[in-house]
Amino acid sequence: MAKGNEGGLRLAYTIFCDDVRLEVGNKLSLMGVFHQILVQHVPVTVMKFAVVTQWRGEGRHLSEVRILSADRQQPVVLAEPSPFEVAAGGVANNISFFFNVEFPAPGRYRVQTLIDSSLADEQELTLVLVDQNGLPAPDATSEAVN
Repeated sequence: MAKGNEGGLRLAYTIFCDDVRLEVGNKLSLMGVFHQILVQHVPVTVMKFAVVTQWRGEGRHLSEVRILSADRQQPVVLAEPSPFEVAAGGVANNISFFFNVEFPAPGRYRVQTLIDSSLADEQELTLVLVDQNGLPAPDATSEAVN
């Protein structure tokens, strides 16, 4: 579902993935699309991932992506602001890459996208602690999965 703001800019989607490539014909290839991160220990450092957004509308805008703790009080990582432009009636993809991000604990993190310094979208990214078999760890499931 598209979300909008005052300037006619609408968010078509937000996707989390391991990597993004730009292909011939200006097509994006997304590798390793996910909605949660499974880890066997915390704290954990995630070497690389991307947040991909697609916008519809028009105009020049400034995008910022930040990942916050579940209570929205502690920043985990802040992306550098990046400008983008949407031609009238067109679409624009904005990709924020993150490297060596340390997540201190399992739980629900908030991925916020700001456009022109205003909050445009917020998505949940869950970090789940699992055992060596990939099953949720008994002591971590209540916070991470509920």
